[in-house]
Amino acid sequence: MNNMITLENGILTAKVNPWGAELTSLKLDGMERIWEGDPAIWGRHAPTLFPLIGRLIGQQYELDGEMISAPMHGFCREREFEVVSQSADAVTFRTRNSTDSLAVYPFRFTLDITFTLEGNTISKRHTVTNHSAQPMPFELGGHDAYRTTLMPGEVMGDYAIAFEGIDHLEPYGMDENGVLEEQKGFIPLENGLLTKLPEDVGLDTIVLGDLPVRRATLLSRKSARKVTVEFDDFPYLGIWTAQKGVPTNYICIEPWSALPDGHFMGRRLTDKPGIVVLEPRESKTLTFRSAFE
Repeated sequence: MNNMITLENGILTAKVNPWGAELTSLKLDGMERIWEGDPAIWGRHAPTLFPLIGRLIGQQYELDGEMISAPMHGFCREREFEVVSQSADAVTFRTRNSTDSLAVYPFRFTLDITFTLEGNTISKRHTVTNHSAQPMPFELGGHDAYRTTLMPGEVMGDYAIAFEGIDHLEPYGMDENGVLEEQKGFIPLENGLLTKLPEDVGLDTIVLGDLPVRRATLLSRKSARKVTVEFDDFPYLGIWTAQKGVPTNYICIEPWSALPDGHFMGRRLTDKPGIVVLEPRESKTLTFRSAFE
């Protein structure tokens, strides 16, 4: 077991694991709001996706005319981060390129992740710096799983996700391997609420772009408990929970900087919609926030 970092501000108490710089617990009024990571359902809590999001076609991408094999969601969720700074209500973690990372992503980089408690909100700030001599493309995303069925008598069907300013969603399609297809069809909202899980609409993940407001609220229609995720720096959003045939009691709301691999894209990382490319010595910061009630 790694040494958990505990953050407190009198309202929230959070625990972050240096392994993957992963938020593993967030309590408000003593109630746990982050999925506990039951391995029989899904053994993670809130991993960071970098430098890739999702599955690659054939587990490969093209760089400078060569095909490179790389794991799903990148490699940061499977490595120990260094603690750079820490206070009562904030902590910054850092990881950098290694021999293993260069084999699947041949760029020199640092990734700093800062968690900060502010009132009833936890922010997650990611700063990526390119230390290579050439431009560096990357993707970055969250995968935070928020608990449902918080109050006695609730069932997962009591939970919904509210989107502002729209009456329907236009998700990307997805094949049986989780690879994106072009947008087709739509999901109607009930008074601005998404009441369906991905499996209900025949998708592994509901992948969205072009939302008029980069904010989504997971709420219960039986209680006042909710969490609002604001993701101004992220143009895409994933909605996911494991398909187990039983209620999982969590839903992931995932801000993404770029789209995962798709059949309508080229094989290079730079072909992906939303891809960020850093020039040598350039940095980019992407932040999302989760406010709990």
